[in-house]
Amino acid sequence: MAPYEIVFLGTGGGRFTTITQKRRTAGIRVLGENLNIHLDPGPGALVYSISEGLDPQKLNAIFVSHSHPDHYTDAEVLIEAMTRGMTKKRGVLAASKSVLKGNDVCEPSISKYHQQMVEQLVEAFPNTHFQVADLAVSTTEARHTDPDAVGFRFETREYGDFAYTSDTQYFEGIGKYYKGVRLLMLCVMRPAGRPWKGHMTTEDAIKIVEETRPEQAVLTHLGMQMIFQGPTREAKIIEEKTGTPTVAATDGMRVLFGEKIEVQTAKPRQGQLDKFF
Repeated sequence: MAPYEIVFLGTGGGRFTTITQKRRTAGIRVLGENLNIHLDPGPGALVYSISEGLDPQKLNAIFVSHSHPDHYTDAEVLIEAMTRGMTKKRGVLAASKSVLKGNDVCEPSISKYHQQMVEQLVEAFPNTHFQVADLAVSTTEARHTDPDAVGFRFETREYGDFAYTSDTQYFEGIGKYYKGVRLLMLCVMRPAGRPWKGHMTTEDAIKIVEETRPEQAVLTHLGMQMIFQGPTREAKIIEEKTGTPTVAATDGMRVLFGEKIEVQTAKPRQGQLDKFF
């Protein structure tokens, strides 16, 4: 069995990173033998999928963790790609209640028209379990300014588990959702000493990594203060404190998840978009 491939199409998060594109906000693609998932398709997800040679028409699932623009804006157009231009019911859409139905602070962010065109619709609450191809998925609790936000844990038959926290602040008990994962992708928007309600700082990431002890930690969804502080330096702090290998993701970085976990740094691209930004 070939390893799974995780492509960081974007590693930015938060309002100012999004509107300046200091880091892309295109989300994460997860690829396997029968698997093609787009996770949190924020602004740029469609364009950077194509730029990286990942045909959006080959998607078989789209996951949206919550109803904030840096996580959902390209979801509808990716659904249109996945369903062959809305001509065939196809694929899985797994999304929080806020994304599908709205709540007291968020409007729905994917139309009923688009929701009805997927083959399987999953309203994702914490501890929801479902299957996508050969991947068993469970949703994890997140505590964020969208109260319905969730994270995702992925169980493979051959290689164990990997997970994505989405946006969340640290809370007592968060570690139980990620215990035993080999690869943990953490949305760490702020550096040490710069807390912000509903988000994670470097100190919070240290606590979670200490509680869960993954083989590899990856920081993503980086806000402007984190970018200016230096994500690589913050990753080094986490690694030194926990003993867990930790990297700050870069746009275009890939992780091979198999018997070993291999981090492949992004190759410089000469595309028009990258020149622009």
